[in-house]
Amino acid sequence: MPLLATFPTLAAGILALTALAGCGARPAPAPAVGMANPASVYCAQRGGTLKIVRGPEGERGMCHLPEGTVVEEWELFRRDHPQR
Repeated sequence: MPLLATFPTLAAGILALTALAGCGARPAPAPAVGMANPASVYCAQRGGTLKIVRGPEGERGMCHLPEGTVVEEWELFRRDHPQR
């Protein structure tokens, strides 16, 4: 078989292998942002401990402050950081 006759077959085979090479690749998982919840950080800065409470509406973070007060973390954050 002459070289010129095998070229289309060889080219088609290389093209098929190249196309199939990408089929098994999985995309890399998205990296975590790494930004902390500002309300949780503020609770800790106040000396509080955060407890997650599950309820019918979902999960809420409750901040237990050193003086014994328990307040929802975002309520505490918004109370002490009002909008301008």
